[in-house]
Amino acid sequence: MKRGLFTIIGVTVGAVGTVALAPVALSMAGFTSAGIAASSMAASMMSSAAIANGGGVAAGSLVALLQSAGAAGLSAGATAVVASVGGAAGAVIGGAADLLSHSKIDGDGNGNGNGNGNGNGDEEEEETEMIHLQETKELMPK
Repeated sequence: MKRGLFTIIGVTVGAVGTVALAPVALSMAGFTSAGIAASSMAASMMSSAAIANGGGVAAGSLVALLQSAGAAGLSAGATAVVASVGGAAGAVIGGAADLLSHSKIDGDGNGNGNGNGNGNGDEEEEETEMIHLQETKELMPK
């Protein structure tokens, strides 16, 4: 598998997934199209914001922005931000998967490698591994 493929997949899945799941997450938190759901996390946030602001929720506050997104959906700017954050998280996870899939350290941690998971298309590296494999076979008792 080519290097970076998991990273590309991670960015794509992260960006698309967060945009698709943002409305679900908002609704589950209590920011619905009908308003803030009673006894929800959103209601608790709204109560805290109202207490902190002397009885009202300030325009532009986090609670106000989340309620607006829950009621009307994400704006273009909010969609871009959510996709960027999801893509960045996916890049981190995909990059870690790339590193693990191309690791040359075998199960006992001695760094000899077992020939698995390094299929990065580098012909010189593959040729070197074949030479090492042949040398190993020659050293093995028959």
